[in-house]
Amino acid sequence: MNPQYLLLIPLAYIIGSFSGAISLGKLFYGVDVRDYGSKNPGANNVQRVLGWQPALFVFVFDILKGVAAVSLVRFTSLEQGTNLYVIAQIVLGTASVAGHIFPLFFGFKGGKGVATLTGVLWAIHPPAVLICFSVFLVAFTITRYVSFSAIIGITLFPFFVNLIFGKFGQEGVTITLRLFSIAVAIIIWLTHLSNIKRIISGTEEKFRLKRADTSLRRKIL
Repeated sequence: MNPQYLLLIPLAYIIGSFSGAISLGKLFYGVDVRDYGSKNPGANNVQRVLGWQPALFVFVFDILKGVAAVSLVRFTSLEQGTNLYVIAQIVLGTASVAGHIFPLFFGFKGGKGVATLTGVLWAIHPPAVLICFSVFLVAFTITRYVSFSAIIGITLFPFFVNLIFGKFGQEGVTITLRLFSIAVAIIIWLTHLSNIKRIISGTEEKFRLKRADTSLRRKIL
């Protein structure tokens, strides 16, 4: 890989550092969502604090960050489907998730990166993510726990990559992707240990659809 391609890594990190939740909260509501609710600048907490419409924007924005970062691989001369190509995708995607968790522009205090990670995985292997997202929707419909549903959905990602798509020798399912999929499942559990404890103790807040909080909007009017 040409050394000039290494410049794409900090660019992917910068893309990840743009926080839709923090920016939207400060620009349109005059608040920092990190000071409210769970204090996590992600779509779930934005829904609790500001309502479902801002949360939908943040969710889509964070996913697109991951997709955009991984798509930078197209500026390289690597052949699609090869192990080096997948490695580049993973490195760029990881950089964007790191940017979301430790945003350059917001004091390195960001979210957990689940939506951005979803975008990364989607850009790398859309079919597996589509199935995992379907599982997420089913789990969410039954439990109303966003965190639990995300854990279940992403935990199944290595199952589909290794035992379904990988079994039939699908292009792009390299040894690197196989190992990365397992690492992703482990990481999602480690980063959600506090949520798991709250779910077990019954203190985890379930999703409740809220409208935008007009009292917060008035702070900047």
